[in-house]
Amino acid sequence: MSQCYGIGDETLWNPSNGASRLFMSQVSVYQAELGLSSGIGPMQADECQIDPLVFKAFVDALLAWHRRASHAVMAALSEGFVATVLVLAERAGIDVKWQPAGFAEVGGLKDVQVPAAPDSSEGAWAAALQQKSRELGRFMAA
Repeated sequence: MSQCYGIGDETLWNPSNGASRLFMSQVSVYQAELGLSSGIGPMQADECQIDPLVFKAFVDALLAWHRRASHAVMAALSEGFVATVLVLAERAGIDVKWQPAGFAEVGGLKDVQVPAAPDSSEGAWAAALQQKSRELGRFMAA
């Protein structure tokens, strides 16, 4: 059995029930963490519709949150989910914000790991995450 994530009649992803269940559980976690709706609707009759406008805002906020994750464990735990969401965003034709205005920003660091990992350039961070997303996308049947 499998479930289907789509926008209108376009299928973005058709995962197994187990992968879908785990993904939807993580969607709930990150909606709560970000205080935003994901735009990913409820699973009904093995189909789930995604609202592209709400999803774009969620993806942009998720990327900004992940970029600021200065705790190695939090970054590692979130990386797979972020990469999965990026595959869906790409398939939906959503142009994500890799570096929002005011990047140096908002609220300082939280959940900082000591000692902090060495800083890497913004370009390297984005390139590594884009590569992970491309690799993952090969395993995400549409």
